[in-house]
Amino acid sequence: MSGPTKPRLGVATEYPRHYSPELLVAIPRAEGRGGQALEQPLYGVDIWTAYELSWLEPSGKPRVAIAEMVVPADSRHIVESKSLKLYLNSLNREVFADTNQLAATLERDLSRAFGGKVRVTLYTLAEYGEKGIGVPEGESLDELAVSCDRYTPDPQLLAVADESPVSERLYTDLFKTNCPVTGQPDWATVLIDYRGPAMDRTGLLRYLVSFRDHQDFHENCVERLFADILARCRPASLTVSARYTRRGGLDINPWRSTEPDAAPRWRRLARQ
Repeated sequence: MSGPTKPRLGVATEYPRHYSPELLVAIPRAEGRGGQALEQPLYGVDIWTAYELSWLEPSGKPRVAIAEMVVPADSRHIVESKSLKLYLNSLNREVFADTNQLAATLERDLSRAFGGKVRVTLYTLAEYGEKGIGVPEGESLDELAVSCDRYTPDPQLLAVADESPVSERLYTDLFKTNCPVTGQPDWATVLIDYRGPAMDRTGLLRYLVSFRDHQDFHENCVERLFADILARCRPASLTVSARYTRRGGLDINPWRSTEPDAAPRWRRLARQ
């Protein structure tokens, strides 16, 4: 496994015709953290959804499913998303006795690549459809009347509006970053759940918008949000998550919290 290389536009991608776990490109998480462990308490997972998963039954008949892959935030690596897409496509002509064998193969290969125990759940399309489309919990920031002129991350925009403690769930659908490998835009809904001094909402929205020209992986962006809000606004409890739109048949949904016993609230959103 090696580091990512930047592809050239117009160059065809050769998709594998045989099962190829060596396609997975692992990137040390420490690189996104400046090579240092985070000082803040951090718990969480990255929830990947693969919408384009297919394989063959022993009879040669194709099967399809949707895979949900849960990666611990303390895994040694993240995996570059296009390499995961190529790996999943390498299964298209692979024969599996049943979905249990397929799930076990995915868990083995992905756990090795991520450097942590990855849990995989396979859904039929009907089962996944029954989950439905949700809406974010809490209050939207998006109708605030704000002027935005900063499009690279600026934590100085974050401030406390009132020292009186509150408990709030806030979200925005306006979050955008850019892939560091391809430069393509990445769109997300960011959700912030906290207890502590009331945040200045105008400053919070301007801060979230300031990531608009930023290039980084989804996981690193959410950890930066988490670290900046903790440092500038001093909440007693904080959870930050992002539901990114799918690209290449994959979506990535990082979730970070100060609470070791908290669990992600599952919400598949309209753009997913």
